[in-house]
Amino acid sequence: MRYSEDHKAKTHQRIIEEAALRFRRDGVGATGLQPLMKALGLTHGGFYAHFKSKDDLVETALRHAVEELSSSTEALAKDAETPLPRFIASYLSSAHRANPGNGCPLPTMSAELGQRGEASETTDALVRDRLALIEANIGGDDAADQSVLLLSAMVGALLLSRSVKDPELSDRLLKTTRRRLIEQVQGQ
Repeated sequence: MRYSEDHKAKTHQRIIEEAALRFRRDGVGATGLQPLMKALGLTHGGFYAHFKSKDDLVETALRHAVEELSSSTEALAKDAETPLPRFIASYLSSAHRANPGNGCPLPTMSAELGQRGEASETTDALVRDRLALIEANIGGDDAADQSVLLLSAMVGALLLSRSVKDPELSDRLLKTTRRRLIEQVQGQ
């Protein structure tokens, strides 16, 4: 069977998109190459026609997730009179909690990659980008410190809310952190 000229590029992109979703949802370690490829109707051996290794795919998928996140964050900031409270509310929402595969990669991937000693330059870039976004919307002498506190609280609250079994506790973690952070930035 003969494939179109762009077949390999489309297949490559499908692998990246599925991996980005699974890495954010399930974690890197829990995402095997064979099940990933099977879910796409591809063979495990075909993986190596696209990537040198799983680590190569992890970095590529993380960059893809960052690009997706940047697009949605920029749109959110443009559509809001108060972009930082809106960003906080969106980040610490039950919808974001319920959909890790389509959300921020930081809660799932950074903890796992850091624990494994495999920190990524892409993760560094994402953290710096988010800090800059927050800092630009805070202002003041301690904006850099405040941006670190806000980002850390948001990622931590989202991670904790996903990790507890009790739905009321999960909601409390999101709601309390969201309310307090929005109060903090509006009181600046």
